Amino acid sequence: MAYSQQDVLAALKGVQDPDLHRDLVELGMIQDVRISGRDVAFTLMLTTPACPLKEKMRRDCEEAVRRNLPELGKLDIKMTANVARDRALQEQELIPQVKNTIAVSSGKGGVGKTTVAVNLAIGLQQTGAAVGLLDCDIYGPNVPTMMGVHALPPQRGKKIVPPVAHGVSVMSMGFFLQPDEPVVWRGPMLHNVIRQFLGDLDWGELDYLVIDLPPGTGDAQLTLSQLIPLTGVVIVTTPQDVALLDARKGLAMFQKVNAPVLGIVENMSYYQCPKCGNREDIFSHGGGEKAAVSLGVPFLGAIPLQLSIREAGDAGRPILAVAPGSAEGQAFQRMVEAVAQQVSIANLAEAAGVQG
Repeated sequence: MAYSQQDVLAALKGVQDPDLHRDLVELGMIQDVRISGRDVAFTLMLTTPACPLKEKMRRDCEEAVRRNLPELGKLDIKMTANVARDRALQEQELIPQVKNTIAVSSGKGGVGKTTVAVNLAIGLQQTGAAVGLLDCDIYGPNVPTMMGVHALPPQRGKKIVPPVAHGVSVMSMGFFLQPDEPVVWRGPMLHNVIRQFLGDLDWGELDYLVIDLPPGTGDAQLTLSQLIPLTGVVIVTTPQDVALLDARKGLAMFQKVNAPVLGIVENMSYYQCPKCGNREDIFSHGGGEKAAVSLGVPFLGAIPLQLSIREAGDAGRPILAVAPGSAEGQAFQRMVEAVAQQVSIANLAEAAGVQG
């Protein structure tokens, strides 16, 4: 018995995306169906290579096809990804080749926001995505140190091409400053430099542009939200009450400027002794998750307080670049997957709403 393309699509009709609860055929994620007698092959097109549920989706597809096509021969499911684009970014001119913008913010300083931002960028790149990292913390640019890149390459043409570190394109005010040189600027100057970082650089085609914001709710946040649509914002906090209060203020600010909040990351969530394995909740634990629940936003993960994370960042070799298989590296990987998942959910939901 030879099957048809319609038979295969009908067999897969009931398989749903675990996040949107709509079937994969309707979402256009089943592509390139090929049939040879009773042998079937097709491509499952994911919306991000960092999809945390991709193996479940593969199993669901295989089970559905084998159940509905009882005389099936060989089955070949190829998995690939085409990162979904934020539709709001299609109509702006500053970064026309960027599909998604992810801002990383915190209500206060000292919570490890830049550490989260650089590992998020590297983690997304490691899945196969094209990623840029923009340091908008103009007054305290730490991205060059953490990424291990300190100078711009020679300019080509009219636009600056960002240097690449750990596979990620990077831009920072730190490239233009002497060591220990402070930035003493008023708001309009900050606005201009952020606009230049966006529009005067040749970022190329990017699946994600990760933007490290300064702490608080000041000019940089307002400038960025006015210049470009933000696909979403990641709020970084630590577990103690004072940090959570500031995180709530930051979240409320982004809601006022209509920037979607992807969720909350709890950094310095716990300490686990590398020698004895004993765990200590130095700054308390679980406050970030409780805040996410009370505020109605996703909890994106808990990152441990470990010496290795600090040492790796200081050396310009973030933990996901040098030890992705470590316990702390795996914690960052889970966070990366959760962020990518929320971006895909937002884009698919928007696309489905437009089509509906």
